Amino acid sequence: MNQQGLSSAQVEERIAKGLQNTLPASASKSTAQIFKENICTLFNLLNFLIAVALALVGAWTNIVFIFIILLNLTIGIAQEIHAKRLVEELSLLIVPKALVIREGKQISIPIENIVQDDVMILDSGQQVCCDCVILDGEIEANESMLTGESDPISKTVNDQLLSGSSVISGKCVVRVQHVGDANYVSKLTSQIRQGKGLHSQLLDAMRKVTRVTTVMIIPLGILLFLEALVIRETTLYDAVVGSAAGLLGMLPKGLVLLISVSLAAGIAKLAKRRVLIQNLYSLESLAYVDTLCLDKTGTVTTGKMKVEKVIPLSAYDQNDLDHWCSYLHYSDDNNETYQALCRYFDVSPQYAPQEKIAFSSARKWGAMSFENYGSLVLGAPDRLMSRLPQELHEEMEQGNRILILAKGDSHLDKESTPQTKALFALVLSDVLRKDVNQTLDYFRKEGVDIKIISGDHITAVSAIARKAGFHDHKNCVDMSLVSDEDVTPAFVEQHSIFGRVTPKQKKMIVSMLQKGGHCVAMTGDGVNDMLALQQADCSIAVAAGSDAVKQMSQVVLLDSDFAALPDVLLEGRRVVNNVTRVAGIFFIKTLYSIAVSVLCVLLNMPFPFIPIQVTLIDLMIEAIPSFMTMLEPDPAKVHGRFLSTVLRRAFPFAAAVVVSMLMLMNTQQAGWQTTLYFVVALLSMFAVIRSLIPLNVLRIFVCACMIIGFFLAVFLFPNLLYLNELEQALTRLLPMFAFALAVSILLSIAVDKIRFSKK
Repeated sequence: MNQQGLSSAQVEERIAKGLQNTLPASASKSTAQIFKENICTLFNLLNFLIAVALALVGAWTNIVFIFIILLNLTIGIAQEIHAKRLVEELSLLIVPKALVIREGKQISIPIENIVQDDVMILDSGQQVCCDCVILDGEIEANESMLTGESDPISKTVNDQLLSGSSVISGKCVVRVQHVGDANYVSKLTSQIRQGKGLHSQLLDAMRKVTRVTTVMIIPLGILLFLEALVIRETTLYDAVVGSAAGLLGMLPKGLVLLISVSLAAGIAKLAKRRVLIQNLYSLESLAYVDTLCLDKTGTVTTGKMKVEKVIPLSAYDQNDLDHWCSYLHYSDDNNETYQALCRYFDVSPQYAPQEKIAFSSARKWGAMSFENYGSLVLGAPDRLMSRLPQELHEEMEQGNRILILAKGDSHLDKESTPQTKALFALVLSDVLRKDVNQTLDYFRKEGVDIKIISGDHITAVSAIARKAGFHDHKNCVDMSLVSDEDVTPAFVEQHSIFGRVTPKQKKMIVSMLQKGGHCVAMTGDGVNDMLALQQADCSIAVAAGSDAVKQMSQVVLLDSDFAALPDVLLEGRRVVNNVTRVAGIFFIKTLYSIAVSVLCVLLNMPFPFIPIQVTLIDLMIEAIPSFMTMLEPDPAKVHGRFLSTVLRRAFPFAAAVVVSMLMLMNTQQAGWQTTLYFVVALLSMFAVIRSLIPLNVLRIFVCACMIIGFFLAVFLFPNLLYLNELEQALTRLLPMFAFALAVSILLSIAVDKIRFSKK
């Protein structure tokens, strides 16, 4: 194999043998997964079994609920597929391409078109998409996503590069060894795009509810059935209908659908804003963010560098400039800084280097040695100069970036900074992104703490922070002077601006913020941000960033538009706040159904409702108001954990239902079950109205539809709903509801007092 690459015939031969690469597995669900996850659920199975049992005894009117479930399934699947298509369209924009050599020509191809034995060129910032061996060149690789080790690893000729790693610095020519499923990363259980486990309060809560209801619902259902059939000796029909109603009441059927539809709608909305959310539940994590960490270059600033001036630091001649222009020609770097230097200088290959050390963010310098000349070293001022001239300080105070070109002897060593003499300073400018001040001010008003974490000199970072509206911009921490032991939660909490930060320190800062109880979002664009992005609760990349960063981040700003970040935060808050608001309504029925079922078994009495009555509450009081208001904006900061919050809100109403039942059943008055049914309906309506305060036109309309729709169904179809002694029941309704409402309000106050006393 030579570096001329494969011929067209060789490529076709390998494609025919199936030796072609495949795209990394998508983090999003497939269409088949969407159908499976929406249909094949425990709740659906239980509902199906209840419907079958009702059908077997001929209780056809009580099977109406199954049609509502089918409608819910259709809506949920359609919404998720719609969101999936939008995400896939956007995902195509960040699919990396590979530079390969075929028939002696360099061509750019999608990574899925790579075949085994292809000769490929890898550059700084690229993620390695296939297992390969280096043919020429020297690089530093980051294998943290494979091994967990953060230190860069030097790779040279004949060394192996594993898929899933990324190039930190340097450039090399490689031969592809494995493709597709044969790649190392394909054999790992975790996906590259998800470098850490998915944390979702909504998902975890529904799993807990599923487990609990599974443990309780089946035994309670059996006991309700046996109590009716054996102890009270009712008919099989009554035993099935009564136990079915209890079981239906325990299942928060529409809540799972509501969560998935709300998340999918949020993702679809952001997709139209050209913001790519790479996992359904990533949107949720944004709602809890209270700290936003920003890399300076490429995120706060545009990253579009320009050489403003060259400042002489010592005598240099044309020979030095010629070697410097040769340095640029033979450099393996291809970032914005390098491109800005090439635009300013007359790049030429006059002198071939003997040895090269690529620039890296960890070293903060790169070098080349030339025959009969010595070496040229390009790097950060603090690494190549012990004392900076005032002129350079002034440039950094303006927010400009400074690079030093220095001359040393021919000996190069990666492990130690060479002894050099500074020739001149390169002053590069970078501008703040459009609307960055307004965006940061918005986050501050929303209670989100903002921190800048940059590898640049503290003076330059401080200047950018000043331009970005940081009041404490003068208090920039020089992380090169800070030991790892000093990086504590209290330390990172105290400071907002960090300069001269290594990639490892970026991760440490994020980790310490998390240990301090913060939910952290990290934005970045380069491989030096990868460790911090991987550590963060929410990782955000810009489209102009490296392939590796875009592939592993949860959120990608496809227009590199910093001003889109507030939309991302707001959408996350909208989803969580709206789901939390309505979930309490769903859990009212779940809680009182469990409690009432237990009482019915203990007291040898029938469940007071039948399935069609439960279905009417499901539809008119739970489903319609929830789905009509779930897309409303709700920018409020999220407080508390999801499950504990919704259970706290639901408990007072559920308890009031149980107390009302005990009072009514003791009266033994005709139609007490009907009275109880109306009490339950009115309490649930009150809970809905309370959750919708402050009212607006839409919410008033929703409340009107709920009340009118419910009572219209009651008075039009009393026989269908089996509401006996309707007139007598209604005469007792007002005082009973007033009592139940008072109980629920008093319990709500008591629960709130207990909650605040624990804080």
